[in-house]
Amino acid sequence: MIQPGASKTEAVRAVFVIDPKGILRAMVYYPLTTGRNMQEFVRLIDALQTSDKYNVATPANWQPGEKVIIPAPKTIEMVEENLKTADEVVDWYLCKRTLE
Repeated sequence: MIQPGASKTEAVRAVFVIDPKGILRAMVYYPLTTGRNMQEFVRLIDALQTSDKYNVATPANWQPGEKVIIPAPKTIEMVEENLKTADEVVDWYLCKRTLE
């Protein structure tokens, strides 16, 4: 990728994560002076796949095997269900659990 203002001839490092449906899920740009972190890209793909498979969110710096965030409830019944399945309750709207 050539990026105006960065260089007229050197490519800016960019990584695009595109899912099997052709949907762009993540874009990461690095300046010319900074190397990329391959472990972070693997973590990013693991997090996206986990979110899709289990309908959960992953917190910052999440690693496979760590707790995930249960989606925020939209009804009283969902609050009760989240509280039953949670390993950690931060508040009624923020619950975490370990995947099996």
